[in-house]
Amino acid sequence: MVWDLVRDSTFGHLVRLASKGKLFPYAEERDPALWKKFVNEEKSWYLAHHGDTNSPEDSAQQERLQGIRGVRSREHGRPGDDSTASSRTQLPDDGNHYNEASGVRVDTEKGKDKHVIDWYGPDDPDNPRNWSRGKRFFVTFEICFLTFSVYIGSAIYTAGIQDVERVFGVSQVAATLGLTLYVAGYGLGPMVWAPMSEIPYIGCNPVYIATLFVFVMFQIPTALASNFGMLLAFRFLTGLFGSPALATGGATIADMYRPQKQAYGLCVWGIAAVCGPVLGPLVGGFAVMAEGWTWTVWELMWLSGFCFVFLFFFLPETSSTNILYRRTRRLRNITGDQRLTCEPEIMAEHMTGKDIVLMTFVRPITLNFTEPMVFLLNLYIALIYGLLYIWFESFPIVFIGIYGFNLGEQGLAFLGLLVGVLVALAGLFYWLYYYQEKMFDEDGNIQPEKRLIPAMIGGVFVPICLFWFGWSSRPSIHWIMPIIGSGFFGIASFLLFNAVLPYLSDAYPEYTASVFAGNDLMRSSFGAGFPLFANAMYVKLGVGWASSLLAFLGIAFIPIPFVLYIYGKQLRQRSKMARKDI
Repeated sequence: MVWDLVRDSTFGHLVRLASKGKLFPYAEERDPALWKKFVNEEKSWYLAHHGDTNSPEDSAQQERLQGIRGVRSREHGRPGDDSTASSRTQLPDDGNHYNEASGVRVDTEKGKDKHVIDWYGPDDPDNPRNWSRGKRFFVTFEICFLTFSVYIGSAIYTAGIQDVERVFGVSQVAATLGLTLYVAGYGLGPMVWAPMSEIPYIGCNPVYIATLFVFVMFQIPTALASNFGMLLAFRFLTGLFGSPALATGGATIADMYRPQKQAYGLCVWGIAAVCGPVLGPLVGGFAVMAEGWTWTVWELMWLSGFCFVFLFFFLPETSSTNILYRRTRRLRNITGDQRLTCEPEIMAEHMTGKDIVLMTFVRPITLNFTEPMVFLLNLYIALIYGLLYIWFESFPIVFIGIYGFNLGEQGLAFLGLLVGVLVALAGLFYWLYYYQEKMFDEDGNIQPEKRLIPAMIGGVFVPICLFWFGWSSRPSIHWIMPIIGSGFFGIASFLLFNAVLPYLSDAYPEYTASVFAGNDLMRSSFGAGFPLFANAMYVKLGVGWASSLLAFLGIAFIPIPFVLYIYGKQLRQRSKMARKDI
């Protein structure tokens, strides 16, 4: 496993490039004859017959093709069989051009004489879903580490807001821009980075590594900012370049786990996403007390810098399209046969510059506003995200203003959310294992609407938390009560996120990264805007009524998962992009 991780990491690719493939070789480079087993006869057959790797839609044509295929297979053998080598001399010399991989005549109008490279079987170890459990768990940990390293960058700054006000002589609202611009940055970033990872020539790994390197480097001018404008500019840029993990991370998890197990991976990834905002004020609070606001940025640089080095040496590519594309390139170099191709490469050949621009900038937005399911769930998640960040602004008012905590102790108050998340994790795992896994059919599919059941429960805990927290935050009530109340928000957000993201992944399997990018944009827009008026709202209305106002908003959105559970299948049938076969 370690050999594969290093070989397929950015470090391994650079070593292979420098050594021209002599170091960290693949199996087919050690034994060139292995190329035959990677050729998919069936897809090569279809490509030669009608120019597409899929079976023809017309049933009569399918039957005719299957009949021809049976005859040709008996006459000319199959790729990888012992008869394959001799089949090249058995092809009839009748003036027609035959595809060597399948033995079928190449259609002069539609067909293509190509040999399609694919997984050599359902157990191909290079397919991320066939990786060993240990390897998948290790890569999941790496994605979680990356997500935590970026997500903590928003909340860790909040502990130093008062110090930023003092150093730069700005108002509390202006100082809060350092938080909101960072959140806005990692909302806009996935519009570019996430769809880019879907391009077969690129994949996920270069996007992760390149953007993380810039993220680490930009912490230096952020900490050394000589004026307030410079601080805000680099806070936005660091958020922008740190964003791939927040949208593409979910797609990476989906790449490695089969549908029955994807929810577990997304749950673990969700824990990492929650730990960032929860532990950020705790880590940042003690740092600001000791060294001032710049220390929070240096801590972020050290954490993300270590993460960069770790991923540079050990993070492999998880995009199956990119893995197949690189396999095809290697086999072309080994055999010198330019007819070797793969489905991702065929797809990429038809992509123009306009297509890439549309996929990168337009698709996440169009999916969000043209697909009712995507819009409603993104709006719900955006509300939860906005409520989370606006509610966080009340913590200094409650725990410092009412209970007399210092900055470091105030950070400890956020741990109630983490406890709530862990309780929700245990309950969700139990439900997934004993109930949801039984909902999958024999082909490993589940109706996407079944994923929304946890969201129906989670939505109820949002108003419970806010009412509890708001009306228990007073000097006459012990400080543990609002902390206990905050735990319900951890339960709510965790159940909602881990219902919505699997639903979107199942309903739009071909556009997962773009759907997640749109989700990230919308929720980050709310997360960036809400904190700007949070302090004024809590001061004007008081903690009780301000929290109650947010609770009423939470109540208004509770019906959304119920409506989609009932009508979601009908909406998918009308959609141009959603999956319709389940």
